[in-house]
Amino acid sequence: MNKPLSKNELTHQLLNLGVQPGGVLVVHTAFSKVAPVEQGSQGLIEALIDVLGSQGTLVMPTMTDDDDNPFDPAKTPCLGMGIVADMFWRSPGVLRSNSPHAFAAIGAKAAEITAPHPVDVPHGLDSPIGRVYSLDGQVLLLGVGHDANTTIHLAETMAGVRYLRPKYVTILNNGHPEKYHYREIDHCCENFSLLDTWLESNQQQVSGVIGYAQARLARSRHIVEATLSHLRENETIFLHTDGSCGECNEAIAGLHAAQP
Repeated sequence: MNKPLSKNELTHQLLNLGVQPGGVLVVHTAFSKVAPVEQGSQGLIEALIDVLGSQGTLVMPTMTDDDDNPFDPAKTPCLGMGIVADMFWRSPGVLRSNSPHAFAAIGAKAAEITAPHPVDVPHGLDSPIGRVYSLDGQVLLLGVGHDANTTIHLAETMAGVRYLRPKYVTILNNGHPEKYHYREIDHCCENFSLLDTWLESNQQQVSGVIGYAQARLARSRHIVEATLSHLRENETIFLHTDGSCGECNEAIAGLHAAQP
C-alpha cells in the first residue's frame, strides 16, 4: 500500500508541475487516483489553496446531479463531480454560483468567476469556465483525462458548433418548481483525448504526478486555441460518426436539424 503523502509533498508536486502562485486554477479531479494523502480530500484542497496563495483563485465544477429538483447552491450536492469538488463547495470561504451548471471558487477572483451566468449557455464566455479563460487561468486534470475538461465545451461554444442535444433543468419560477428546456452542446466527450496530442505537439501541456495520480496542466487559452483550430477544419471531429455511440448519435441528429 502506498504511503500517505503530506500536504507539503503535494504542494511541492504542484509547484514542480507548473501551477502558478497567484494565478487562477480550475481543477477536475478523481481523488481515488490521488490517494492516499494525509487529511484526505481536505488535504488536497488545502495544498491547492496554499500553492495559489492569497492572490490566487481555486475553481472547481460543482454541477447538480439532479435535473428534477431546483438547484440550491447552499444544499445541492455534486457527487458526479467527485468527492473533492463536493467537499470544496461546502468549505468555509468558498463561493458557489447560483446555477444548475455551478462552479465554486475561493480566492481573489472568486466573486467574479461565480457571478450569475445563463442556464441555457452553460459553458460560454459568460460562465465560470469562460471567465477562467478570460483571466488566462490554468486547467489541472488530476487523475482524469480531457473527457472531464469543461474548457473544451467552452471552445465548442465559441466555435458555434451545431450539434445540440435537448436538455432540461428544474428552476424556481415565482417560488414554484418548473422544468426549463433548452439545447446544449453535449456528447460522450471520449474524443476530447485528442487534446493530449494537439497540446503536447506544441509543448503546451505538462504531464506529471500529483499524489499518486497522473496529472495534466495547460493554460485555458491554449486548450481553446487548439480546439478552435481543429473545429474550424472539422466540426464533428469530437463525435463518433459510425453510429456506435448514443450520445453522439443525438448530437449528430441535432446537427442535421440545424442544417438548412
